[in-house]
Amino acid sequence: MDQFGIDFQSLGIQFTVLGFSFTLRFYGMILMTGAVAAAFLASRLLKTDRKDPDIAWDALIWVLVFGVIGARLYHILTPSISTVDQGKDVAYFLTHPLEIINIPAGGLGIPGAIIGGLFGAFLFARRRKISFGALIDAAAPGLALAQAIGRWGNYVNQELYGLPTSLPWGIRIDPRNRLAGFESFERFHPLFLYESLFNFANFLILMWFWRNKRDQLKDGDIFLIYLVLYPLQRFFLEFLRLDYVEFVLGTNLNQLLALLVAIAAGIALYIRNRPAPEKDRKRRRSSKRKT
Repeated sequence: MDQFGIDFQSLGIQFTVLGFSFTLRFYGMILMTGAVAAAFLASRLLKTDRKDPDIAWDALIWVLVFGVIGARLYHILTPSISTVDQGKDVAYFLTHPLEIINIPAGGLGIPGAIIGGLFGAFLFARRRKISFGALIDAAAPGLALAQAIGRWGNYVNQELYGLPTSLPWGIRIDPRNRLAGFESFERFHPLFLYESLFNFANFLILMWFWRNKRDQLKDGDIFLIYLVLYPLQRFFLEFLRLDYVEFVLGTNLNQLLALLVAIAAGIALYIRNRPAPEKDRKRRRSSKRKT
């Protein structure tokens, strides 16, 4: 066995040092690139808002740790159709605890990553005694950018593809990576690409709100806008998804959850920013005259 070496493989780069080998997977490197880009952007936004930019880098560790935990737990508690077909349902994971931490084998859920990341940000904000809403507002554009970058990791792994298609931009999926029942099809909708482009559009929209409307919004509103944009995008893209999480009567759990989150976030935005009732406006005007 070679003592030293570098081997470029389809899914990563294998390094050999003193006879010991380890592999850096492209998927992980792409995800970390997205995370670093998000933290860098958040630090710049905090700086323009006259806040300490190092807060973003300090918060990154908290968000990553709890985000990965949340993403893994979500995958375990809501396994997709293909995962269940492999015999890996919730009961399997509960009776094989080592599989729960076997992240390299695959299985991270974006909804869980967002929930876990928010929890980590909340703990960090309380520890540092800073505004949680202001922190996640600064993080929102970077989160969308990180998702736009991170989805290319799905391309490397040949996952997150949609229905078969004859469109010219359809991507070829290797037979070993095709879902059961679709072995005879060669090209599929590049669902990862659609989501990457939509997330980049979300990033641009959120940056516009940050630059032009932040002073008119409350802390946390920009993240609420993200919670409208991304779930709506996810809701419609789920119609193309093959490997979804089956819920009651064959419905798509992630699709239903995305719709509920978008509606709830939209209602919260409206309530937080609705015009004051006429009585309140009159009361405020009269109190100003008295003073």
